Amino acid sequence: RRPEFLLQTHLDTPDPGAYALWQKTGSNPFNASIYPTEDGDMIHGLGAADTKLDFLCKLFALKDLVDSSVGSQQPWRVPPVLVGTFGEELGMPGAVKLIRKKMVRPIAVLVGEPTAHRLVVAGKGFASVEIEISFSKEEREFREEHNLSESASSQSRIFRGQAAHSSSPQLGESAIGKMLDALERLPNGVAVMEIEGGVNFNTVPAHAVLEIDLVAGLVEPMALKIVKIRQAIRAVESEFKNFADQQFVPAEPTMNIGMIRTFDDHVRISGCVRLPPTVAQAAYEDWMQRLRAACQAQGAEFRIGDYKPPFRTKEQADIIEICQNTLAEMGLSPELTAQSVANEANVYSKFGLDVVVWGPGQGVGNSHTPNECVKLSDLDAARDFYRRIMRRVSL
Repeated sequence: RRPEFLLQTHLDTPDPGAYALWQKTGSNPFNASIYPTEDGDMIHGLGAADTKLDFLCKLFALKDLVDSSVGSQQPWRVPPVLVGTFGEELGMPGAVKLIRKKMVRPIAVLVGEPTAHRLVVAGKGFASVEIEISFSKEEREFREEHNLSESASSQSRIFRGQAAHSSSPQLGESAIGKMLDALERLPNGVAVMEIEGGVNFNTVPAHAVLEIDLVAGLVEPMALKIVKIRQAIRAVESEFKNFADQQFVPAEPTMNIGMIRTFDDHVRISGCVRLPPTVAQAAYEDWMQRLRAACQAQGAEFRIGDYKPPFRTKEQADIIEICQNTLAEMGLSPELTAQSVANEANVYSKFGLDVVVWGPGQGVGNSHTPNECVKLSDLDAARDFYRRIMRRVSL
């Protein structure tokens, strides 16, 4: 079987959140809408930049080559393979199965992500984490009686923040963080009736709601358990500054508590950690073990749902040189950069493949936010870039 050139884009998108915030699409995130701007026409909608339209750019570029006289008469030297994968937010099982089942045998991989036409050759690693904290028997009984009693009362507070992708938490404001700050200031013994926030583990949460009963007088309250676990998280975060990698923005490892939910007998917290290549495996494992121990001390379960190590492709790789020459030819910057977002490149690199990440649209401050958008001119440039790359690698 001949080696192949893999062009891959994930086709799934995150939860759009509140529809009302999608003002550019008529409060419907699935309604692709084009607006003129001073910089040219812009298309808005869920997946516009991350990354459904990138797949179309690759598809049309491939069609251009097949329809051209060169593509129709000359056999493929290294056949291009276009793949749309799934599960980018859930461990990237599409990319994993693609490689493990040897459905393709690529000599190099070009992964689509919104990089604003910058060539990304390094990426942070990623670990999704879930914590399940059980209510004490006393608190479960109190909550049941509270819900059945007509005279029971509680206090509720809504917290608001700013959504952002968890890879760029500095661009957002965590509503859950504000809520946990408030929880830490409450007197001992309060009962948590409901604690809710966020839409997924991978997004800085824009909303959170806390309902409590102040007069419960509980001995082992959920509130105290959550506060102690958060203190352990902060202790780990305090060490992140020692592992900064200036090629990334932000340079340090980051941790995001993206979602919290209340169930009948427990509270579930979901989040993720992002790790630059400067974080050794031993340091990562130590952090996770310390968090697990802190959770166990509160009778809570700590689970790692997925882990993808960081990657950095060697600058001497042929695919990097080809991409740099192509970008320079198009008048675009050939500079090599890094991206805090974990994606399928982390998977392919783990299998020893040379991989680069590139795509139209801005990722930071755009992906995972309402009114996600990309310039139509950027899509045209991406189609041209993919056509040129395939011509150089495959023909």
